[in-house]
Amino acid sequence: MSVPSQTPAAAGPTGVWLVGARGSVATTTIAGCAALAAGLLPPTGLVTETPPFARSGLPALSSLVFGGHDTADGPLTKRAEQLAAQGVLPHWLPAAVHGELTAADSRVRPGGPQPGDDRGPEELITAFATDIREFVHSTGVARTVVVNVASTEPAPGSGEWPASSLYAAAALRVGCAYVNFTPSTGLRHPQLAAAARDSGLPYTGRDGKTGQTLLRSVLAPMFGQRALTVRAWSGTNLLGGGDGASLADPAAAAAKNAGKERVLVDNLGALPAGEVHIDDVPALGDWKTAWDHVAFDGFLGTRMVLQTIWQGCDSALAAPLVLDLARLLARAHEVGLTGPRPELGFYFKDPDGDSASLSEQYAALLAFAERLGESR
Repeated sequence: MSVPSQTPAAAGPTGVWLVGARGSVATTTIAGCAALAAGLLPPTGLVTETPPFARSGLPALSSLVFGGHDTADGPLTKRAEQLAAQGVLPHWLPAAVHGELTAADSRVRPGGPQPGDDRGPEELITAFATDIREFVHSTGVARTVVVNVASTEPAPGSGEWPASSLYAAAALRVGCAYVNFTPSTGLRHPQLAAAARDSGLPYTGRDGKTGQTLLRSVLAPMFGQRALTVRAWSGTNLLGGGDGASLADPAAAAAKNAGKERVLVDNLGALPAGEVHIDDVPALGDWKTAWDHVAFDGFLGTRMVLQTIWQGCDSALAAPLVLDLARLLARAHEVGLTGPRPELGFYFKDPDGDSASLSEQYAALLAFAERLGESR
């Protein structure tokens, strides 16, 4: 069951502006938040609803107000029905939270740039910022967190402005905390470094750690701590849905794999041989399978192998993390914390600051939760 906060939560509603607001992750996040706020389901997977966070003063789930940008025009209610048909959401949930989905959908604005859009970066940033500002004013939220859950982009060329960075710039301009849940460039664009530093806003990212890399961040420290030599670490991902389609682009897949590799480098001291392959399997829909093959040497050079298989639903893995991050960053903003938040590395493949084992990251997260509770 949900653990009630024992310190005053943030006054007034809190805005959550989702970039990619009609995608699977966003739809699961919105529908899931409505279900939890109504007490229809337990908060499984929501770390911020566990006892260590009860005194952190986080905004209540019932206080979150959703809006966002998306280039798609299909309504959230229809997307929720599709996810229920795939077994991602309980079959009864879309009808139970139809009102909340409809309300959120009414606050989704056209994203971009769309094909044929000849507006330059400044015009697009201004347009996106105007949309977010109107959301803030119309809903009366006390503060807003912008969360990028859109499809993965290829790394931009020199001087290019990818869409993720346009949205990130708009978030800074409106005074919103920012989360990059994707491997895309976002706030790490070189022309945004000074603006981010001077904004006085908290921000965090990059690339949510939901499946294969979550497991790697647990297993990789084990080899180092037991003085076992990893000779090769290979992996394969089979996935469908929007992620599968976007990651079929080799440039987008390279951006995704960079975070997976960082976990190994940071915990093993070097990148072992082996690669991660990502295959688009449309028939899988929102489900994915990740296979890892680890070749390692033990005592006297004895050669051994560890193999793992992870099968899961990407949206159901990601949605509670999105809610956690929105609540934590909103509270950080409320108490005046600024800049990158390395304490939230627990949630990311490529976090701000030093990477570490999952257990060390969790300890840092708990210390952060305590710090938020001490701030009045």
